[in-house]
Amino acid sequence: MPQVLVDSGPLIALFDRDDAHHRTVLQYMNTFRGSLVTTWPVMTEVLYMLDFHPQVPVDFLRWVEDGGVTLFQLESLHVARIRELLEKYRDLPSDLADVSLLIASEVSGIDKILSIDSDFSVYRTIKGRHLQNVLW
Repeated sequence: MPQVLVDSGPLIALFDRDDAHHRTVLQYMNTFRGSLVTTWPVMTEVLYMLDFHPQVPVDFLRWVEDGGVTLFQLESLHVARIRELLEKYRDLPSDLADVSLLIASEVSGIDKILSIDSDFSVYRTIKGRHLQNVLW
């Protein structure tokens, strides 16, 4: 079963019908056969952005509980790499969520990402590879 990393934008769009990317992400999800992997920093961003209605974060968490997404576990040994990546990409709007997904890719070997951001075409893993965005 293919694994794809998922950024916060598509997860927000999936649960916010007013999001400009809602239909695109929904269409992708309706045909996707595999598993999504994300990180706690991404989850934090998603929950923050879904606070427009008290039920929506609960629905999102229920979806996660039901296997909608698997969580990659960042460890304290990843802190140095997080710092390196944030320094390297400080001229871009990179953040903890973005670099956590790069680390998840480096550790797991997953080279595909579901994202609405173009930054992932610039970011490179430790092996110099960029992640292939499956949405565009």
